[in-house]
Amino acid sequence: MEYRMEHDTMGQVAVPADRYWGAQTQRSYENFPIGQEKMPDDLIRAFAILKQSCAAANHTLGKLDDRRFSLIQTACQAILAGKLDGHFPLSVWQTGSGTQTNMNLNEVIANYGNGLAGEPLLHPNDHVNMSQSSNDTFPTALHLSAATAVHTRLLPALEEILSCLRRLEEENKDIVKTGRTHLQDAGPITVGQEISGWTSMILHAKEMILASLDGLYELALGGTAVGTGLNAPKGFDQEAAQEAARLTGLPFRPAANKFHSLTAKDALVFSHGALKALAANLMKIANDVRWLASGPRCGLGEIFIPENEPGSSIMPGKVNPTQCEALTMVAVQVMGNDTIMGIAASQGNFELNVYMPVMAYNYLQSVRLLADAMTSFTQRCLTGLTPNREKMAENLHRSLMTVTALTPLVGYENGAKIAKKAHKENISLKEAAVSLGLFTPEAFDEAFHPETMI
Repeated sequence: MEYRMEHDTMGQVAVPADRYWGAQTQRSYENFPIGQEKMPDDLIRAFAILKQSCAAANHTLGKLDDRRFSLIQTACQAILAGKLDGHFPLSVWQTGSGTQTNMNLNEVIANYGNGLAGEPLLHPNDHVNMSQSSNDTFPTALHLSAATAVHTRLLPALEEILSCLRRLEEENKDIVKTGRTHLQDAGPITVGQEISGWTSMILHAKEMILASLDGLYELALGGTAVGTGLNAPKGFDQEAAQEAARLTGLPFRPAANKFHSLTAKDALVFSHGALKALAANLMKIANDVRWLASGPRCGLGEIFIPENEPGSSIMPGKVNPTQCEALTMVAVQVMGNDTIMGIAASQGNFELNVYMPVMAYNYLQSVRLLADAMTSFTQRCLTGLTPNREKMAENLHRSLMTVTALTPLVGYENGAKIAKKAHKENISLKEAAVSLGLFTPEAFDEAFHPETMI
């Protein structure tokens, strides 16, 4: 591999000749050979939007000349287009402020722009990082990437699963089945009513996620190193936030208190809590589906789901609810991530939180996993869900809890006697009620209609 020499305030460093990063990026790359987790692409692209917005603000405020502004803009657009994807190699496990990732962007933008210009017009710190500090850019990129990921990845997946659930709810609104509480037989419901609960869970989770975004729309830009705005011109925060809003189509605004936005990560904790609520609801839905589809002969077997692949390497013909299993694994990962988010946010010391890279990694992982898993579950499982009408009818008429329909006529205690006798002697409710002398066969048939109990 060929190398070129780059320098920073600590001296010279050999950098791969075909990479646009500079000395500080190379130092970080060498000093943190930890794990396989790299800074997420969504965060890198958010940084490109941030640097483009900052350049526009500096240009508007007369601090950055036309040519340098144009070069920075062009470099940022190249990053957003994916042309420079191989130039951001840094580990999540680095400085907790994300300083080296900020410098990675600064160096790549400067070197790429200088290559276009044919001369060294851009300095990573003096021009690309003008009016900024890593301490306000990283939390800003974190908010930009988080809010954008929710809008572009998660919300479309939520809409798709909601559309599927609403269809299933309508198609199955007249099928009556036995309900279950405590994993025990309960009163009858319709399949549509059961699915309506799932629909409402997803809808409520979506509303909570949307409500949680407001805090993410606040940007720390303009706070620079400690929240005072040192070296940032007046109005910079407003100009930069307006440009970020224009570029993303989202209502970003400058944080009112920069001391809060540098050291506190409560908005991310609150927003990720809504992601955890979605994960909990998805766990419940996936578990319901795999329980209801259990069998095919020795389980509940009340629904059929698509058979996507063989389920066993030893048992021929076995098919498993694999989409449900994938979704539930994602749910527990998101719940684990939420614990990390809370602990990391609690560790702000004085004017800065230094757990931001791990928060960025976990928040963005949660969004991507939830979006991908929901899409896969919807398209490969939920959309093909069909009721096993015969099994539902059989279970409904064998359920002892349909005796509840008789309690207005004979009372709770006599109803319990009917149910217990039927269960103990393995006979029908009708046979038990007639045997106890509480109903004639004709009176039982007139009173007992499980389908009307919904």
